[in-house]
Amino acid sequence: MLLDLVLFSGFAGITVFLGGLLANYFNHKVTEKHIRYKITHTSMSFGAGIILSAVALVLVPKGLEELDLFPMALSFTIGAIIFMLIDKKLSKTGGQTATLLAMMMDFIPESIALGAVFAIEPSMAAVLAIFIGLQNLPEAFNSYRDFIVNGYTATKTLTIFFFLSFFGIISALIGHFLLRDYTMLTAHLMTFASGGILYLLIQDIIPASKLENNYSTSLGATLGFLIGIIGEKLI
Repeated sequence: MLLDLVLFSGFAGITVFLGGLLANYFNHKVTEKHIRYKITHTSMSFGAGIILSAVALVLVPKGLEELDLFPMALSFTIGAIIFMLIDKKLSKTGGQTATLLAMMMDFIPESIALGAVFAIEPSMAAVLAIFIGLQNLPEAFNSYRDFIVNGYTATKTLTIFFFLSFFGIISALIGHFLLRDYTMLTAHLMTFASGGILYLLIQDIIPASKLENNYSTSLGATLGFLIGIIGEKLI
């Protein structure tokens, strides 16, 4: 059973490295500027749709199910405020550190929740693993470019992404062994992450995914959310 958790969280994490590999291939093979922009912004929009589906279909429903109104609202609000403060701090710092931390801010809490939920509802854990994996792919794809722009070599960037892939397994195991008997705490964590992720989505990801005078890229968000719906329905 523990092997299943490692496999779930491993899938969720390995897409960080795969996203970097795809971005590296993309940088070498796609040379036309307008095509690069369209693919990049569509991938960001797609990732935003998946992230939104994870919040709406997995994270928030768990909070609604386990928590009373006030504790749930408090966790959600605190999550949004803390992520706002971190985002504000990162915007002043800038550079590759900001990109790295922004990518991990939703990955780690979700992976911890994945481990905690696995002991109680394996099917929900499977859905959450799919959501995490699919959202990490476009996030890593776009973060790769930021690392390169900030002076990192392709080899160094991919090495960082490779090691980050294992954070999912580590976080999931922590959640499984420390939080599996605390359903209320797990619900608070998922609700907290929901508030923070929703803030990041509206503040950073959605505005960055918009491409001027282009309307089709926004369909990526619709497709991303649809994949979340399909995953929830099938599993």
